[in-house]
Amino acid sequence: MPFSHHSHSGQFCKHAKGTLEEVVLAAIKQGFRVYGLTEHAPRYSLDHLYPEELEAGLSPVSLMKQFTDFLDEAHRLKSAYASQITLLVGLETEYITEDDLDMLSSILLEQSNRIEYIVGSVHHVHEIPIDFDRATFDDALRRFAPTAEADTPRASHMDQFLSAYFDAQYTLLKRFRPEIIGHLDLCRLYNPGLRFAEYPNAYNRLERNISFAASYGALFEFNAAALRKGWDTCYPGRDVAELIHALGGRFTLSDDSHGPQGVGEKYPEMRDYLRGLRVSEIWFLSRPADGYVDHVFERGLAATCVGGEWWDDRFWECQSQTVQH
Repeated sequence: MPFSHHSHSGQFCKHAKGTLEEVVLAAIKQGFRVYGLTEHAPRYSLDHLYPEELEAGLSPVSLMKQFTDFLDEAHRLKSAYASQITLLVGLETEYITEDDLDMLSSILLEQSNRIEYIVGSVHHVHEIPIDFDRATFDDALRRFAPTAEADTPRASHMDQFLSAYFDAQYTLLKRFRPEIIGHLDLCRLYNPGLRFAEYPNAYNRLERNISFAASYGALFEFNAAALRKGWDTCYPGRDVAELIHALGGRFTLSDDSHGPQGVGEKYPEMRDYLRGLRVSEIWFLSRPADGYVDHVFERGLAATCVGGEWWDDRFWECQSQTVQH
């Protein structure tokens, strides 16, 4: 303790701030002992670039170079600060079309000695980003609205939308077996009061996904970003967190920082949320070493349980003092 497995920097992500080194220095200052560096995997179509990327003159080719530059810098920092913090180097997935998965397979093969783990995330449904803004989300949802020409009743269009999200997530899980499951319920970002149990098709898929990820030992992140976006919980919400626990899933922590200002942000609130859920165990990724290791993933990192009562770590006291000041 403590740790985060999911982060971004303005140096390699145009909607974030600061340099990667500034993110690392912020993590060291706050007392993190393990910190994951995970910029987005590059996208391969000009149509899938975000407005800020187009304004900056980026292209699919430059996004690929940006990603390899990230790996270079991440490994430089990992070595430079090894005496102060354990840095893990990974990536966060993008799944917009099948091309993204094929290209990710190529990257993982080419960079197998430099990518230590994957944060498995889905940000699009039918090629539309669902976490960019409310209007874009509504556009994605409208793609599932019933038409006047339909001869037979259709399932709720929200149920279909959620099912499509979870089907994409399952495809990602089956193909890459990511070590970290990123913001599992991002699909309800703009509807935090939504309960999956009210959408039977989606709920069955959610249950399937959790069971599969738990079967190979994946860690489900509690992601503080939802608290920054107005939720009263982290990702995942209470109903999903309880389902993960019931199906034997294991939890970890991520700040999903988008710059040094976001490192450790909302961690005290996240601790309170976990305590309210009575989460007694949290896990983190580590490098296999002599001694106890519960599980080693195919890319080489291990899953390790925090010993003792994780909520009593001195880190939390320091975080509370930081918030107060």
